[in-house]
Amino acid sequence: MIDPAFDEVIHAPNRLRICTTLATVDAMEFSVVRDALMVSDSVLSKHVKVLQTASYVSVTKVRGSHPRTWLALTPEGRQALAGHIAELRHIVEMAQADQ
Repeated sequence: MIDPAFDEVIHAPNRLRICTTLATVDAMEFSVVRDALMVSDSVLSKHVKVLQTASYVSVTKVRGSHPRTWLALTPEGRQALAGHIAELRHIVEMAQADQ
């Protein structure tokens, strides 16, 4: 059961987009997320840091001839996203009931 809960960390537009993008995969390369959101490296890094601090996103750096950074939504992040989406749906339903 998902408990609807508005999440201030996730709600910021870019962070919500990061979480919903990562929710569809196990992990995604930083550059792919950046390109999907059409933001700069610095903007994505800033928002990923906030999500990482909240334990919603994990960051894995893979060294090699071409270093890569992978992002993944943690179980806590998936739960928080599901709760946030449930709360947004509830808010929309309340607004539509008033029409």
